[in-house]
Amino acid sequence: MLITLIAVFVIGYLLITLEHSIHINKTATALITGILCWTIYASAEANPEGVVEELSHHLGEIAEITFFLLGAMTIVELIDAHDGFSIITDRIASRNTRVLLWIISLLAFFLSALLDNLTTSIVMVSVTRKLIRNAEQRRTIAGMIIIAANAGGAWSPIGDVTTTMLWIGGQVTTLNIISQLLLPSLVCLLVPLTIQTFLFKAEQEAFVATATHGISRPYITPRQRRDRGIILLVGLLGLLFVPIFKTLTHLPPYTGILLVLGVIWVVSEIIHSDKDVEERKRFTAAYALSRIDASSILFFLGILLAVGSLQSTGVLTSLARALNDSVGNMDVIVLLIGVVSAVIDNVPIVAAAMGMYDLQTYPPDAKLWEFLAYCAGTGGSLLVIGSAAGVAVMGMEHLQFGWYLKRISWLALAGYVAGAGVYLLLY
Repeated sequence: MLITLIAVFVIGYLLITLEHSIHINKTATALITGILCWTIYASAEANPEGVVEELSHHLGEIAEITFFLLGAMTIVELIDAHDGFSIITDRIASRNTRVLLWIISLLAFFLSALLDNLTTSIVMVSVTRKLIRNAEQRRTIAGMIIIAANAGGAWSPIGDVTTTMLWIGGQVTTLNIISQLLLPSLVCLLVPLTIQTFLFKAEQEAFVATATHGISRPYITPRQRRDRGIILLVGLLGLLFVPIFKTLTHLPPYTGILLVLGVIWVVSEIIHSDKDVEERKRFTAAYALSRIDASSILFFLGILLAVGSLQSTGVLTSLARALNDSVGNMDVIVLLIGVVSAVIDNVPIVAAAMGMYDLQTYPPDAKLWEFLAYCAGTGGSLLVIGSAAGVAVMGMEHLQFGWYLKRISWLALAGYVAGAGVYLLLY
């Protein structure tokens, strides 16, 4: 049974990594893999009721993550529907490439901690398109956005899905993960950012799309400006409130995010109450729900179900023992996990690690969990296909795998190693 189960999981995993080659959506593959793994497990057991109980237990944990992501993604979509992010991005104005590189990268770093690295990457690449006409400059800055967004998401409990998984699972706490990973994550960005700064020629200047260059921004009425300001303020303050809510009430994080979603939903209904149904439709939370990436949520569901079956059957525990026996050093193991996450999606890797190592041996805020959050979050930058942010930017700016490998990967590796070194020195 175990051999069949592992074979199905490995085949499913390979098909997920080959998504673009075989033209089969990874969500479909993940769902099939997850259900098949539990089917094999249930069929081989003499007591199927026990398997169902285990499945229900795992499903409860998975539901916490999926509901949290559902709420967070809807809030971000609602802010975007009101064009709220333009309040931040419209204030970027510089003709110097190096200055723009720093402004955009640092903004992506801190914005991804509040939103998430995928959304931040999309927003910042859209901004870069408006500001920079030179295609090569834009691609280079897009590569730095991937590094910045992934580094920024790693130190925040709501910034990267893997850190969120560890936070919801109780492996890390809010204040501790921020205090322990902020500096290493910042170093992970600053090292490649500094190197890239010197690679830009001094005479290169960016084209900034402003009214002075013959491109005028669309007119915004005072009411539209007020509405987008209100929604942005409520959304960002709400996202900041979620960790506070968890600390004060000890309720799971998804309850906090759903509360914030309810509040911003009400605010949106109030400020558009005088519009007719058709006019206010695109500003409603119901419309935002229709625009979220539901396939990503279903992908997490499928892959976490598959990993849960491996955990229940003891496969992950055996794998943990094998790694400890062969490698020995836990820091090296986690560093390797980060590198592997550049090739294979970091969500199942972190889910597997959570199943391999228990909270009794490694209690909340143990070095293992903090370092895992850093490595899994930032390791995806090593390849353009290594993170959701990278894949999104790859599609938007048509980044070639080879170009990224030659121009950005070595910078990302330098930052990854430097940040890891800072963490290990500070711990």
